[in-house]
Formats: sequence, structure tokens, C-alpha cells
Amino acid sequence: MRIIQCLHDGAARAALVEDDNRVRLTEADTYTLARRAIAAGRPLAEVVEAALTETRLDYGQLIDERRLLPPLTHDDPAHCLVTGTGLTHLGSADTRASMHAKTQADESELTDSMRMFKLGVEGGKPAAGETGAQPEWFYKGDGDCVVAPEAPMPVPAFAEDAGEEPELAGLYVIGDDGQPWRVGYAIGNEFSDHVTERFNYLWLAHSKLRHCSFGPELLIGELPDHLEGTSRIVRDGETLWEKPFLTGEANMAHTVANLEHHHFKYPGFRRPGDVHVHFFGTATLSFADGVQTRDGDRFEIDLPAFGRTLRNPLAFEDVAADTPVHSL
Repeated sequence: MRIIQCLHDGAARAALVEDDNRVRLTEADTYTLARRAIAAGRPLAEVVEAALTETRLDYGQLIDERRLLPPLTHDDPAHCLVTGTGLTHLGSADTRASMHAKTQADESELTDSMRMFKLGVEGGKPAAGETGAQPEWFYKGDGDCVVAPEAPMPVPAFAEDAGEEPELAGLYVIGDDGQPWRVGYAIGNEFSDHVTERFNYLWLAHSKLRHCSFGPELLIGELPDHLEGTSRIVRDGETLWEKPFLTGEANMAHTVANLEHHHFKYPGFRRPGDVHVHFFGTATLSFADGVQTRDGDRFEIDLPAFGRTLRNPLAFEDVAADTPVHSL
């Protein structure tokens, strides 16, 4: 089952994707449906089906009218936490190494990246009941950093780069008892500043504090083991860059369960009612191929198993915000 979330009569509503051109509206948003499923102890797919209305909407029209929303949201952005993991995919260490080798004279940071990747390869897929290797982890922001599908992706004036990262994202709701529940999966564009990261790997945290996008569709149920997609950049109506990418556990050094364990083991990430968006990493970047993006470029991330393509144009900001700190 795949669902989207859209604006209808001024409110967020979830809708079942019936085919490429039509969706069927439900009576509530995705968060509400997920909370119902948790409370009732029922599969989310059953709750979605029970909430279906007779209203059908034109999918293309929703896109044209910019009524698409991220497929899972929280009414209070402060209660949506956006995080991710890196060096999780086979080949991701090579991408990272090639990115840093161009400017780093000190090889120790490359060694750290390769060591982290090796830990995942050797221990990222533990046997049942065992704890696997801890992955790289980063924080992106709260719900205010999430951009809806088709909406412009802001690039702050202080940014050194604006690069796509095609990834899977896990979407979660925390139950009233602190139990994390996976609502489903979505295509994600984790979006980072790779020039900032490349200058010094200790600036990774700075490079990740950017907007991101995921959707438009949320996949409910089991994640396919092997997934093949395409990431591209379109400039002035022409494809500037395009490359296939692989994801799914068959192409990862970690299991999803291991990545989830090392995120939700922290009590602060099990706060009742919160939404979590957790990116699972990638091995494919246009930046590694020397691409420099500019205002108006459009990112397109296509993963057929997830339905519609995730698309976002870039919007570069001209002036950095002046935010002096005042003393009380």
C-alpha cells in the first residue's frame, strides 16, 4: 500500500494511491491514522482502508496546484525530529573517500571514514537478538527543515554547496508508552553542503543543517530487499546529470533494524507522540562527479517501487540573515 498526504479544504488529509493518476481521500491525516493503528493494535493498512471516503482526486492536479505535503507530518514542527546515518551503503566509503581526497592533506580522516565503513560491513547485520555495530549518525533539524515534494529547496546564503543525496527514509511515530512504531518508508532527498563537509570532516554537523524532502508517497509494509532508482539534476529543461543508485538491505552494510536500534536506544528519541524522519544513507552523489548546482536546478529522485518521483527545484537565498545575539 502507498499513501500520500495533501491539502484538501484547507486541512492535511492522507489519500490512498489507486494508480498513477488518481488517489482516494481518507478522513484524516497520516499522523492521526497512525495513532489510531497504535491505539487499536491493528495494521496501519487496515486503518487506512477503514478511513477511506468516496472522494477521489486527480494526482496530477494535486501536483500542479502544489497541494502535496510530506507523507507524514506533526502539527507542531518541534515534535518532528529529522536525523540520518552515513557510510551505510556498499560503495559509500569510496564516495566519501574520493570527496575528501581532493582537499585533505591529512589521511587520518579518510582512515576514520574507512574504519567506520568497515565496522558496518563486519558488524552491521547482527544475528537475531544481538546488537550490531553503531553507525555514523547526524541531526538535520526539526519539522521546519522539511520541504514538501515539488516545493523549492532553500539554499542559505552562507552555504558553500547545495547537493542532493538520494536515500530511503524511515518514518516513525512514538506511542504513548514510548514505543517507536514505523509508519513506513519514503524516497528522501537528504540534501547537504558537501563543500563544507569536504573542507574538514569535523564540519559534517554543519553540512547537514540544511532542508530536506521526502515522499511524495509513503510505502506501508515490508521494504524490498533490492531497490534500483535514478537520481538526476535538470537544468533549463535538460538533464544536466543522471546516475542510477541502489538501496535496500541487499545493498547496505547495515540492516534497517540495526540503524533503528542505534537511533531509538536514546530515551530522548522515544518521547510519546513525536514523529521521526530517519535517513538511511546513500552511495551516489552528483558532487562526487564535479557537479555544481545553481538556482533553479531541479532534483529528481526516482524509485519505481515508491511511485511518483520526488522533485524539488533549488532556490538560492541572496542575503544571509543577520542574527545578532542580545544580552538580557
